[in-house]
This record gives sequence, structure tokens and C-alpha cells, in this order.
Amino acid sequence: MNDAVAPSTDGTVLFRAVIHPHRSLSPAGFRRLMWCVGGLSLGAGVAFYLSGAWPIIGFMGVDVAILYWAFKASYRSGHAYETVELTDRALTVERIDPSNRRQVWTLAPGWLRVHLDEPLRPGSQITLASHGRHLVVGSYLSPDERRDFADALRNALERWRGVR
Repeated sequence: MNDAVAPSTDGTVLFRAVIHPHRSLSPAGFRRLMWCVGGLSLGAGVAFYLSGAWPIIGFMGVDVAILYWAFKASYRSGHAYETVELTDRALTVERIDPSNRRQVWTLAPGWLRVHLDEPLRPGSQITLASHGRHLVVGSYLSPDERRDFADALRNALERWRGVR
């Protein structure tokens, strides 16, 4: 989550968070992992080949290719992000999916409620509700990060209401 404040065309920014999916393996770590798995697979494949089980070497290569494809698909999904921005006029949620498709929701902050499922666990959700509309945000966050996000957004809404 990134709480950097940037200028907005909708007015003064009171709260802004950009939420990205977490990726635990860096690109350099991915390369090292693939070299290790590839080397181990090649070594095992050569051992099978030398013992007379030569068809196994092809299957060892397929395993490495499938692992590579799975990690690449995971990294592609990591390009998604969500931006939650509260200005003096509206709360805007913008969601960009891995294919770069954009969805935008605008909610009136005057009636906005921030609900966090309790007890807090991995499946807990943050729900924004206003005028009968409900929107789940922060699905990429860990439970502790969800609590921090919900508290920060509630505080920003209180500041917004205090100015009114």
C-alpha cells in the first residue's frame, strides 16, 4: 500500500492509497530459482538417461517449463492495482486488472461507511457502503494491513466531515 498524495482533478486530496498485490519473489530471485530448478532437473534427467531411462529427460524439461509458465502468470497478475482516493468532493476507487482494463467507482463521502469484517482473519473484507451501494476494496492486503487501511480511511472521512 502506498499512501503518497498526488494532485487530483476532483479537488484537494485528503487520502490516497495505491494497493498492489504482494509478490514474495523478486525478479532476480525468480531467475536464481529457475537456474537452480533447471540445473537440478537437468542433473536428474542426465542421471535417468545414463541409467537407460532416457524418456524421463523430456518430462524433466516439461516440469521446468510448467514452473516457468506458472511464475510468469503470477507476475502478470501482479500488474493489477487499486487506487482509493478521497477528495473534498468524492471518494473514488479505481481498479486496474492485469489486462489493463479500468473500472472506476465514485461514492459520496457524506454517507460513506467503512466496514471491516471482525474477527480479523485472511478472508476478512473491507466494504465501502454509501446510498445502498457496496464495494469491497483492499483484497490484496493482509489482515493487519486491512485494519490499518480501514482506520486510515475512517480517520480521513472524519477529517472530511469535520471540515463540513
